[in-house]
Amino acid sequence: MDLFRPSTTRSIGGNYYALVLVDDFSRFTWTFFISAKNDTFKVFKKFYNAVQNEKYLQIKYIRSDHRVNFKI
Repeated sequence: MDLFRPSTTRSIGGNYYALVLVDDFSRFTWTFFISAKNDTFKVFKKFYNAVQNEKYLQIKYIRSDHRVNFKI
């Protein structure tokens, strides 16, 4: 999991931040573009619920680079 700091270039949707989630087993990557750091938890919560409901999987561990990028 990593949260990109504000980019100088906006995404197509007009967002400056990007949240990247990588599955360590399959190396599948999800990228979510968000407008502010404060939206990170909302986006992660939606992702978490979608993984549990659609794929019938449980997220057991969350690994990051141990920097304090956002607060939950």
